[in-house]
Amino acid sequence: MKRFDYFKPRSLEEALRLKETTPDAWFIAGGTDLLVKIKDNEIQTSALISLRSIQELSSAEVNKVARIGALTTINDLIKNPALCENFLLLVDAAKQLGSVQIRNTATIGGNLCNCSPAADTALPLLVLDAKVRLQSIQDSREMRLSEFFMGPGESCLSSDEIMTDILLEPFPPSAKAAFLKIGRVKMDLAIASVALLLEMEGERCRKVRIAAGSVAPVPLRLSKVEELLEGEPVSKELVTEAQKMASEVVAPITDIRASEEYRRHIVGVLVRRALENVLGWSQA
Repeated sequence: MKRFDYFKPRSLEEALRLKETTPDAWFIAGGTDLLVKIKDNEIQTSALISLRSIQELSSAEVNKVARIGALTTINDLIKNPALCENFLLLVDAAKQLGSVQIRNTATIGGNLCNCSPAADTALPLLVLDAKVRLQSIQDSREMRLSEFFMGPGESCLSSDEIMTDILLEPFPPSAKAAFLKIGRVKMDLAIASVALLLEMEGERCRKVRIAAGSVAPVPLRLSKVEELLEGEPVSKELVTEAQKMASEVVAPITDIRASEEYRRHIVGVLVRRALENVLGWSQA
């Protein structure tokens, strides 16, 4: 592996200044993905700028709007009592990310900025309508996570920006949620995954948010399936229709993990299972 400089700034401003003077440098947090890419010569760089000593990026707090620092490790997210109480859907998804060793090192910001279609934390954040805060030396901006992903490994993050925070509105008190994931073996990347948030008014669907992973170039909301369900009485026939539509609206690929046809089939199955779980039908 090629030699490179390694910087360890103590503040966000220092990190951004270093990037300004070393344009080809890469920011590194946990490094669980970046170091592999450097070793495989997928990334060329003369320097790495570590963010691990910037304390302001590693905290999480739940107030009127919850804020999760982008450098919060997956394991710290799982152990945070306030997040477990208020955003259990996100915690459940985080528990299924990799191994214990990876969760101890990988960060939530890194999981998002890697822009993998299989990113486990992206799906619950999408159905929770999360926003991300991006910081450059000149400015700060916020955007919905659904607008952040551009393609596999690609985001709208500029080369001089750092993701600093993930922002979450309160979880709806009447809502129920589920995260389901299918992989070849435990700890593997998802063949397909689904997160769902559902609010009901009697027998009628008041609001639903559904996101799917590993079945398109980016983690995505299944907006057409949401439109099918919202405002309608939820019946077994409607759930079957939602399953069919979910299989049709995704754009999966065939790779070493699964075929396109299997991914289409299984994402529909996961949407059905998630709906049945939150409706309590699977226990009936």
